[in-house]
Amino acid sequence: MIIGLTGGIASGKSTVSALFVRKGAALVDADVIAREVMLPGHPVLAAAVEAFGDRILLPDGSLDRAGLGEIVFRDPEALQTLNNLTHPAIRREIKARMYALEQENPQRLVIVDIPLLYESELDSMFDQIIVVYVPRRVQLARLMERSGMKLEQAEDRLRSQMDIELKRRKANYVIDNSGDPESAELQVARLWDRLGLI
Repeated sequence: MIIGLTGGIASGKSTVSALFVRKGAALVDADVIAREVMLPGHPVLAAAVEAFGDRILLPDGSLDRAGLGEIVFRDPEALQTLNNLTHPAIRREIKARMYALEQENPQRLVIVDIPLLYESELDSMFDQIIVVYVPRRVQLARLMERSGMKLEQAEDRLRSQMDIELKRRKANYVIDNSGDPESAELQVARLWDRLGLI
């Protein structure tokens, strides 16, 4: 069984994914793949440098993530350019990994953690989708605390994604991660049982 997992920025998707892995699920993490395609020597990073210039690189030739973020999260056109460069490569790798895991063990749950699942119109790849939910005000507070961003920067990031309330309405299952860790763990355990997983 393959299930897509998504949510908003700073909603705790990685935490919830890890809870499923602890129960025995396999994980395909789109963020990990997104970092891999932006490593020095990868053609996607080369294409990004061609589009945005050397200003997105650190002196050692690696990606300046913060610098690139400053460019794309203030300019919807630049963000679209970046997405057009990265998304096809990320999508191919996600599909290859999730199907390989499914073939390796058809009885095992495969969780595919994709932050921009709905925004990238990847929901059709999955029969069922879990949304990790926290209210917008919690997203903002966590994002500022975690990243040291100012309110305006955090709001820019949130605006670049689909509203968390809409994601929640579209989901097959919702894990509310606005409480304590034990609450999220209990919800994951209940969903695990509901899905009939062993």
